[in-house]
Amino acid sequence: MQHLIAIVGRPNVGKSTFFNKVIGRKLSITENRPGVTRDRIYASAEWRGKPFTLVDTGGIELKSEDVMWKQIASQAKLAVETADVILFFVDGREGLTSSDHDVADYLRRSRKPVVLVVNKLDEYSQDKLFEFYSLGLGEPFGISAEHSRGIGDVLDEAVSSFEEGEEEKSDALRIAVVGKPNAGKSSLVNRILGEERTIVTDIAGTTRDAIDTPFERDGEKYVIIDTAGIRRKRSVEDNVEYYSVLRAFDAVRRADVAVLVVDAVEGLTEQDVRIIGMVHEEGKPSVIVMNKWDLVEKDTHTIETFESKLKEDLKFMDYFKSVYISAKTGQRAEKVLKLAREAYDHAHFRIPTGALNDLLMDAMRISEPPSYQGRRLKLYYASEVSVAPPLFVLMVNDETLLHFSYARYLENVIRQAYDFSGTPIRIQVRNKKDD
Repeated sequence: MQHLIAIVGRPNVGKSTFFNKVIGRKLSITENRPGVTRDRIYASAEWRGKPFTLVDTGGIELKSEDVMWKQIASQAKLAVETADVILFFVDGREGLTSSDHDVADYLRRSRKPVVLVVNKLDEYSQDKLFEFYSLGLGEPFGISAEHSRGIGDVLDEAVSSFEEGEEEKSDALRIAVVGKPNAGKSSLVNRILGEERTIVTDIAGTTRDAIDTPFERDGEKYVIIDTAGIRRKRSVEDNVEYYSVLRAFDAVRRADVAVLVVDAVEGLTEQDVRIIGMVHEEGKPSVIVMNKWDLVEKDTHTIETFESKLKEDLKFMDYFKSVYISAKTGQRAEKVLKLAREAYDHAHFRIPTGALNDLLMDAMRISEPPSYQGRRLKLYYASEVSVAPPLFVLMVNDETLLHFSYARYLENVIRQAYDFSGTPIRIQVRNKKDD
């Protein structure tokens, strides 16, 4: 499971500036006034070979009676609830405030690893850090996010907490069932479990929280996570609904496999593609379930027509597994668990290093990389360094010579030789250091 690092603190202490520096682009809006970042904003990042999800939050004003500030604080608290490590930001220029003490008290009660970050120290001095020891959160890290000073030290400390906070490995396969409201997620969960564990009505949004249910089937252990329907952002009106959407994203993050439920009558929509893309970006193996198949008018080519449409709309993840079911009648519903297990197994498959190198060397002889300014990519060595998703690292002469289209070619070569259906794979290139 990819770890989550949450950035929290009172308003206007530079959280979004730090967030943007780490991810390398201006995703969070930064203005010199409090309250600009109201929602939780996620981005994937990596530090010293350790991937994680970074989440920016609005400022926490715990004692404010203002409705807007209460909602912002609630969203930040939810980020703390789901985080593995917390970066607590304070303002080194302004110094300690009563709000900082309030947030520090709250974070201590969370019992999560906390890194205390004293921002806006454009001219670093150890003397400026002394007062922050009174927060009781350990050694403060003095940084200037605006000038990119000290960011590496903070990330070093944050990722060092990952090993300490590792969850116990469970032998149960965790499956998150996600999709738009009223696509039939809870009906599918109940069909798989064989009982009415979640409320099912025709009203979209009946399921508010992510509900974990452990069960066994054919000697295998599972945990199935039924989630609220993920609406388009502008369709989210009430606060409870908003939290449900965020918890659905968190469910995907902690799952081993995502089951993406689509209303076959309505067909694949823009929002379905957005949800599927989020699962792809998280690197999760997945199964696309076309539900309500009993209600679709059919001819002998119906499934082929649907599959062609899926391949067209999901070009970015043409490795998908799909199944056409009716949760209501039970038609083919038993295949969902089987396909989820297959996708999980494929995400954990390792290609022997010798076989991988033979495969890629042959592929590069058959179709040479394009040359750039008289230079051509040369592969020295390749290995699969991790799984879930499979990550292939290629040691080359110059990483800038790998064009995305050629990386796609190499991915296709790997997929044709080995069954990685249902799971994304990643390819990274690194320059081989001279001995």
